Amino acid sequence: MRKLLLLSLVFASPLAFADPQCTTADPSQWLDKEKFQQDLEAQGYEISKFKVTDGNCYEIYGWNKDRQKVEIYHDPVTGEAVKTEIED
Repeated sequence: MRKLLLLSLVFASPLAFADPQCTTADPSQWLDKEKFQQDLEAQGYEISKFKVTDGNCYEIYGWNKDRQKVEIYHDPVTGEAVKTEIED
């Protein structure tokens, strides 16, 4: 019983659901938000929601060029995807 309780606490931990940490760089070094979104749209993404997370990521919700629903966390300095979730 004790192991079951411990496992449930581990899986319910807020850290299990935390956003990734993308950068510690000063926001003055970040890519311009509007230009970044335009570049993604030029690559075929359709963005329905864009935000800056507590982990200093640019997070987008929308669809990729294959019309798959996506949630992607990007490093705002490099633009690289740090975490990608694709809904089937």
